[in-house]
Amino acid sequence: MTHSRSNFLKTGLLAVLVATTAGVAFADEPTIRRGEVQFTPVANESQDVPKPFRLAAQKFAFEQKPQTSWTDGVAMSLVTFPSPVVTPEANNNTVHCEYFQPTTLGKHPAVIVLHILGGDFPLARVFANNFAQRGIAALFVKMPYYGERRQPGSPARMVSTDPEETARGMTQAVKDIRCAAAWLAAQDEVDSKQLGIFGISLGGITASLAAAAEPRFVKVCPTLAGGDLGLILRDSQEHHLSAARERWLAQGHSIDELDNLMKTIDPCCCLHADKQRKVLMLNAEHDEIIPRECTDRLCKAFGNPPVIWYDCGHYTAALHILDALQRTADFFADAKAEGKTQKAE
Repeated sequence: MTHSRSNFLKTGLLAVLVATTAGVAFADEPTIRRGEVQFTPVANESQDVPKPFRLAAQKFAFEQKPQTSWTDGVAMSLVTFPSPVVTPEANNNTVHCEYFQPTTLGKHPAVIVLHILGGDFPLARVFANNFAQRGIAALFVKMPYYGERRQPGSPARMVSTDPEETARGMTQAVKDIRCAAAWLAAQDEVDSKQLGIFGISLGGITASLAAAAEPRFVKVCPTLAGGDLGLILRDSQEHHLSAARERWLAQGHSIDELDNLMKTIDPCCCLHADKQRKVLMLNAEHDEIIPRECTDRLCKAFGNPPVIWYDCGHYTAALHILDALQRTADFFADAKAEGKTQKAE
């Protein structure tokens, strides 16, 4: 979940990112598409969706602005729509997404892509672009207080040294993702019955939580993720996480109170095993941020799906990116996926 070594991650990805370092330049005189999308709660919203993440039926407006594509066979655009959660920070109330659309004909499976804690968007873009090249429509969603959503001068963050602010940020992220899934499902080129979600580290944890809140995600691929967030906060020596724990205790709260707060945003407490949902987990055997116990608990909450174990740590997982790109694309493209827990070669 940390960004303290994000420079290492960027270095490890350099060869893959060469084609994407130009960023997200606008196409010349882009034609902005505007419209509305209907969000409809699932049939058993009050039973199947944990209370903090429920949404009422609503229409929301969106804008879609074309961009210059990085690769052949992929059309790119910026998509924005209002967050269903209103915060005091005006910038944070608009959800910003980047859409990577396959240009081949027909209906395509689709996936929501989430970024890491440090907000290093190139990594998410590499996966989203790779998905689109494989015929999978990919919507990269920027979570609360990241990128364009960060209010100048405001200290507000999605993951904060204030655990209560973190709980609010994670809850907003899940509701934003549910609306993003509704937008994605409404696109003509998307097979609305083949929606998935993918994320790395913080994005993987949030993807797991969103899967608990949105039954329409039929495929989930959390990467470098785990559950039991209370345990992560209690024991982690990573500076950002230990600072949150110490601040909480300094305010007179107990560890038990911290555990109870984290349970409201813990995928292990919200998930129930779903035989209809396909899950693939990619994890590091020597993860120094997400304890093995936390990964095992998340795996159990998902119903013990296949797990790929890389011989690496949380940060050195960057060395396995080519394998991860292949495996995740195969998984969401409905190609033959791994059928058992195994080590990656």
